[in-house]
Amino acid sequence: MARVKRGTTVKQKHSKILDRAKGYLGRHHSTYRAAREKTEKAGQYAYRDRRQKKRDFRSLWIVRINAAVRPEGLTYSQFMNGLKKAGVTLDRKVLAQMAYDADKNFKTLVDTAKRFIAESVK
Repeated sequence: MARVKRGTTVKQKHSKILDRAKGYLGRHHSTYRAAREKTEKAGQYAYRDRRQKKRDFRSLWIVRINAAVRPEGLTYSQFMNGLKKAGVTLDRKVLAQMAYDADKNFKTLVDTAKRFIAESVK
């Protein structure tokens, strides 16, 4: 059987890792072993944070909605409860955008939520 020389394959493999490690500090961008460790860890962070980003944005939207309804005399949970009872199916992303832009329609939603909260208390 013929001998297989793997120099080209190894060079391609190393180049792929080193290309991913561009911009890393110190020897992590130039040494294969250090670059491999760093790129593997970077991949783990990227995988984890693609899921974390969804949680972070949801919490940001909740904070923005809460900050917008507090001056109206409601809490976030009361506001969302009132919207649910009113049958409003806007998601938090849209509500937060409306609150952030100080949209007049958001004030209408707040009034609607207040009305349905008051009706449920009776």
